[in-house]
Amino acid sequence: MEGVVTDSVDSPRFAGAFASRRVLVTGHTGFKGSWLCRWLLELGADVIGYALEPPTDPSLFLELGLKSEMSHVVADVRDLERLTAEMAAARPEFVFHLAAQPLVRLSYERPVETYATNVMGTVHMLEAVRATPSVGVVVNVTSDKCYENRETGQAYAEGDPMGGHDPYSSSKGCSELVTSAYRRSFFGEGSHVAIATARAGNVIGGGDWAADRIVPDCVRSLTAGQPIIVRNPDAVRPWQHVLEPLSGYLMLAARASAGGHDWDGPWNFGPEPGEAWPVRAIVDEIVAAWGEGSWKTLDDGRSQPHEAKLLNLDIAKAERELGWRPVYDVRRAIRATASWYAARHEDPSSVPARTASDIAEYARAAGDAGVPWA
Repeated sequence: MEGVVTDSVDSPRFAGAFASRRVLVTGHTGFKGSWLCRWLLELGADVIGYALEPPTDPSLFLELGLKSEMSHVVADVRDLERLTAEMAAARPEFVFHLAAQPLVRLSYERPVETYATNVMGTVHMLEAVRATPSVGVVVNVTSDKCYENRETGQAYAEGDPMGGHDPYSSSKGCSELVTSAYRRSFFGEGSHVAIATARAGNVIGGGDWAADRIVPDCVRSLTAGQPIIVRNPDAVRPWQHVLEPLSGYLMLAARASAGGHDWDGPWNFGPEPGEAWPVRAIVDEIVAAWGEGSWKTLDDGRSQPHEAKLLNLDIAKAERELGWRPVYDVRRAIRATASWYAARHEDPSSVPARTASDIAEYARAAGDAGVPWA
């Protein structure tokens, strides 16, 4: 595809771990799943996706043209028989599990669907792995919201208790517990399968069109010439560009492929300390990057469902043991994201080339920073 930069044989990224390897991605039609599949394809992987139809319109998956570049299975992780059959047919060596109901506010409206997808979907994925001898590495992507967040300002580390006030957060804590139990029950030292979980911060980047997320909400308002409506301007989150956690997932899987159980367990991938910003600062930065616009706080007199005001991740383990670290600060992540949306606003057909360019630019920046995978 024009505009796509692939890795050279002389300097393969992620140690060439994915070149000509079969990789199954659940949730591949979503925002993060689409970016991950695009990157895996550029790394030379044979990618198989298992997910529902794209959850938004517009859809990054469709605009990237991924349907014609990878195996595209439309099915539900709540269907154990179908997932097991499709995984057996795909014979993947790596599994990245991203399929989820990913929205806090929607989880209040659809708690049963949220638990069925996020908890039993994880059980079904792991059962399918048990039945598929080709699988050697599993990375289950959960959330920074899996922790019992007491909003004390503490940066949560991998050993802290699971919890969650709302159904979404709780379901992600449950997914972590399910994965830990399966690892210890079925994928211990005698197993050839390495299983890790990955907890990322609040991810931003081009192509996210979900409802009730601050960046898509900003873009919809800016392109319509309307003020941005902000629910929780003082909420503090560990913001990061989408390629940051994806590089962590890929690095973790590559290491697990070579080192097996040494890389089992949970891993945090977030920004550096001090890079957790309040929502109001994010919105101000987006408006500045866009070049025009305004915002106001939502005040319609109705009570809003609980959402955490403060959340921080401790990434010391990933930095110390994996050698992974963030490449972009928050301001650069916002600028890259706003620039992606502005380019698409001018010319929607630019999405494939622009996305490939963003991946290439991020990889160059990682190389300049001396990050091992690059």
